[in-house]
Amino acid sequence: MDAAATELADRVRALLMSEPGLEEKRMFGTRAFLLHGRILVGTRNEGVLLVRVTEERGAALLTEPGVSVAVMGAKTMGPSWLDVAPTAIDDDDALMSWIDAARESAGA
Repeated sequence: MDAAATELADRVRALLMSEPGLEEKRMFGTRAFLLHGRILVGTRNEGVLLVRVTEERGAALLTEPGVSVAVMGAKTMGPSWLDVAPTAIDDDDALMSWIDAARESAGA
């Protein structure tokens, strides 16, 4: 992980630290944050946030600025895995809104 990904992981951790059932793991080249065993978000190089949502929610969120379908290796993941650019999560309120979208999709 580069410095931007580490900084983003610190921000996510601070926002979720009191969340019961939260787990943090290295997965798929990211620092993943799981809730009850399900990936919510991950931090990627260059400070990109990986967000897991339902396909329906993802299709709607793809219209937001700085959002694209995640690519892992050579594979495009589809609308339930989104990359959110650092410019779209520049403050904690914006970051929390993406975490909340992942939580809602997880039924948390």
